Amino acid sequence: MDLLTKTLFLCLALALANGAPAPGADEEADAHVAVPDRCEGIEFDAITPDEKGTTFFFKGCHVWKGFHGPAQLSNEVFKELNGINHSHVDAAFRMHNTENPDVHDHIFFFQGDKVFSYYNHTLEDGYPKQILEQFPGIPSHLDAAVECPRGECTADSVLFFKGHDVHIYDISTKQVKTKNWPHLPVCTSVLRWLEHYYCFHGHNFTKFNPVSGVVNGTYPKDARNYFMKCPNFGHGSHSMVPKCSEIKIDAITADDAGKTYLFQGPMYMRLDTHRDGLHPFQITRTWKELTNGVDAVFSFVDKIYMIKDEQVYIYKTAAHYTLIEGYPKTLKEELGIEGHVDAAFVCPGEHTVHIIQGKQIRTVDLSASPRAVTADMPLPIADIDGGLCGPEGVTIFKGSQFYQYRSVRILATGKIFVNPQDVTPAMLGCRE
Repeated sequence: MDLLTKTLFLCLALALANGAPAPGADEEADAHVAVPDRCEGIEFDAITPDEKGTTFFFKGCHVWKGFHGPAQLSNEVFKELNGINHSHVDAAFRMHNTENPDVHDHIFFFQGDKVFSYYNHTLEDGYPKQILEQFPGIPSHLDAAVECPRGECTADSVLFFKGHDVHIYDISTKQVKTKNWPHLPVCTSVLRWLEHYYCFHGHNFTKFNPVSGVVNGTYPKDARNYFMKCPNFGHGSHSMVPKCSEIKIDAITADDAGKTYLFQGPMYMRLDTHRDGLHPFQITRTWKELTNGVDAVFSFVDKIYMIKDEQVYIYKTAAHYTLIEGYPKTLKEELGIEGHVDAAFVCPGEHTVHIIQGKQIRTVDLSASPRAVTADMPLPIADIDGGLCGPEGVTIFKGSQFYQYRSVRILATGKIFVNPQDVTPAMLGCRE
């Protein structure tokens, strides 16, 4: 009996267990079934994270929890999924809709014409439902589904895949727009991970833009090199994670939407998505014009300002970062300053940027035109790598340590001595 037959045999035994099982069926299944090994190359039926950020990979009646470890029966984790009529998940996604806490972070599973809603691995009352009842205009027997939050899509949405058709469901209005993306492989599962979207097909995946479906880069790629730990596979990303005692950042910023980015050399990392894992990416993956890294970065309103040498690049933060026409411009043109910038930050609710150059901190009014320095103060410490301002004050990074100040004025006057603290894995994604 081959692996597929064995797996189907066990799934059938599980389904019959809800009705009248044949004598000895479960015992025979247990004696002969072989648990599938995703490192052999598997086409997944569905992939989704749960509310805690753990990613689940489904195949037949089995599921893998996280990026490593063996498979287990899916109805041991999500009861009620393996019923008489279906033994596998067609599609799954984790809902993103912060305006509606009754559904936000719930996992939706699709089987045939039915949809199941789980939270904390518990089936919600009233489920399963007909797909058309929960998601009007969405077909049954889906291939894949994935959430698309506002900012990455134009509104909080869900993308439903069936063949080459993509049904874009607006969560608030319940309106559906259908697009045809024949250039994208037929996706048997789709995963949103760290703001990126991945179509899985066979044992490969293809990264795509969730708005246009455009594929940039060389694809497909083998999922075993990126989404699971397998012998003789891997793209070497773990070697890029530095020890906390050795870390030295180039820049750090947080925008009004709560997105926090750390920059180091040619790499960046999204820090506020820690529940889904901290992972470094090439800066050019998101900001393709910045081929030589950054010196300083700050966010203001709906834009992110990225400084390298004497140039300022400004990107729109809505949806996928787009360089504003006419940029880069010189520091002198954009901010009224010259010379190397060590760090820059904007405090919440303010329209001034604080720019650190050596042992000076300069303030520039971003609402003025032309922009110019409005204040110039000495700093008590030099060789600063990055700065971040939030509700609790100003955090200054220097090597593997940071300093915490209650305000910019306290930082500049230096009248209060502040002891440095060591950065931690929880802060910057480094390792002990």
